[in-house]
Amino acid sequence: MSKVNFESDLNAEQLAAVRAPDGPVLIIAAAGTGKTRTLTYRVAWLVERGIDPERILLLTFTNKAAREMLERARGLVGEGVGGLWGGTFHHMANRMLRRYASALGYGSDYTILDQDDSRTLVKQAADSLNLLGKHFPKPDVLLSVYGLATSREAPVLSIAEQRLGAHDIDLQDVVRVRELYEQKKREANAMDFDDLLVNGLRLFREHPAILANYRERFLHILVDEYQDTNVIQAAWVDALAAERRNLLVVGDDFQGIYSWRGADFRNILSFPSRYPGTSVFKLETNYRSVPGILDVANACIAGNPEQFQKTLRATRPPTKPPMVVRLRDGDQQALYIADRIRRLRMAGRSLNDIVILYRAHYHALELQLLLARERIPFQITSGMRFFEQAHIKDACALLRLLANPGDALSFHRLLQLFPKVGKKTCDKMWSALGGRLDLRDAAARQKLASLLPVAARASWQDLEEVFGILDAAPGKVIERFVAAFYDQYAVETFDNYERRSEDLEELVLFTERFESTADFLSEMALLTNLDAELEEPSEDRTEAVRLSTIHQAKGLEWPVVFILWLSDGMFPSSRSLNDDGDDSEERRLFYVATTRAKDELFLCVPALRRARDGDAQFYPPSRFVTEMPPALVREQNYYD
Repeated sequence: MSKVNFESDLNAEQLAAVRAPDGPVLIIAAAGTGKTRTLTYRVAWLVERGIDPERILLLTFTNKAAREMLERARGLVGEGVGGLWGGTFHHMANRMLRRYASALGYGSDYTILDQDDSRTLVKQAADSLNLLGKHFPKPDVLLSVYGLATSREAPVLSIAEQRLGAHDIDLQDVVRVRELYEQKKREANAMDFDDLLVNGLRLFREHPAILANYRERFLHILVDEYQDTNVIQAAWVDALAAERRNLLVVGDDFQGIYSWRGADFRNILSFPSRYPGTSVFKLETNYRSVPGILDVANACIAGNPEQFQKTLRATRPPTKPPMVVRLRDGDQQALYIADRIRRLRMAGRSLNDIVILYRAHYHALELQLLLARERIPFQITSGMRFFEQAHIKDACALLRLLANPGDALSFHRLLQLFPKVGKKTCDKMWSALGGRLDLRDAAARQKLASLLPVAARASWQDLEEVFGILDAAPGKVIERFVAAFYDQYAVETFDNYERRSEDLEELVLFTERFESTADFLSEMALLTNLDAELEEPSEDRTEAVRLSTIHQAKGLEWPVVFILWLSDGMFPSSRSLNDDGDDSEERRLFYVATTRAKDELFLCVPALRRARDGDAQFYPPSRFVTEMPPALVREQNYYD
């Protein structure tokens, strides 16, 4: 085993953190400051001090992160590190539960349910309570509610009220399904993913002797991305570390952006008070970005009062400052970015060097359409292209069938949204209708109603108010369809209902640029075909611009970053502002977005957005832009 040269391999901040004394240690690792390197060298430091790797526990949020750190540590100190306990919270809890499952009434051969298994059991529970075929959430929605309740240690009823309370759903039934689901899991000697954490904590709380055994085993505990832990994960770690207190956590409160899935960044803020005598180290030397980008990030995040204050310092030489681009609307934003991409390519940039980041998926609609028309290859990290998404295709199926009564595909897509209607039922109804359904023909609609399963007839009747305006503008038809039927369907079907609801609102606004339903559908068909051409493999087309939500870009970096729709109400989002007026998580999200950029950063600020009455709605520039000292940025104004 070769001796590691810590002094030459690490900067002063990293070295101090790696050599931290025993006891509680908090490493605040700002973006691009070498967090993974520091944690890896801490492992090597412990091993070189004579700590048996089998008595070190390293907790991460992905198996990939654990493997990367262990491989790096192995490269530093050799194969001896192989005995280290390293992996995700779920992996480690499972490892302990396999040994002590009987203490909680499980067999050691318990099954871990995957998502599909969990869906099946929840569906069986709902069926046992005679809830299938009624207005009731589908398994994915229920599992999302149950998972959030688990991660926050909150009552299911309170989470169900937050997520589903505005719709026609019996929340007590949601609770009853959860109770029956839990019963079915126990009967099957099975745990789902959340149960691994819940039961891991129960094991420690209910069996002090077992906890004492693991407290004795682990001399040192290290936790990565600590700002992303939830209540249960933090409590589980606290239980393990309470006696020796040799707990080192690494994270960045500035990057706590996952509260919507149960993470509680207050865990990292409260760490020093929960562990008196904590040694605190800050990593502020950034190796990623040029100084101008860091100046913008520092200026924005300084507006958050509840945080560990720190300032990113660049190691790279200064270049031109970030650009604030003031634009008329989403269309002009798209034109600007397409033009800038062409200029970047002419200057020698690869398309792979460029990412467009956005707060919400629908923010990139105009850009997706323009890139397809201009045949600029792009890939979407955050999911499918706008018009390929299930909820958008569902809404458009009504228009397609309206335009072409013989469209069997659209008939099947539309009718299978209704209770108890599957493919076979659709085939029979389509045949009975003679392979044609003219939605404007009341007699044809009545015939279809008589063919529908009883459970679907009331929902079909709800659409009669839509059928009365079929000759209206396409946006008005979709809007009425969503209000009369699809909104309830969406909240019962999709675990990310709010995002899909925003997309549908944007679809309605987008259709207003077309004079007729036929024009709208023709444009969609054209763009879909262009998308398909762009995705065909080609020897000379290996590059693509990346489009991504900011949440999915965390941890990644690109030379050139564009951030879309920096307008108050869009980013920060109106929903985040309306809840309680607290913009702190939105501000952290902006910080994450800006610090993805290495060389160039473009902040796009459209002023107008289409409104439902056809007029334009004004959006003031994002507070994250207006609060910025003017000297930190350049400006281009395409909107007067």
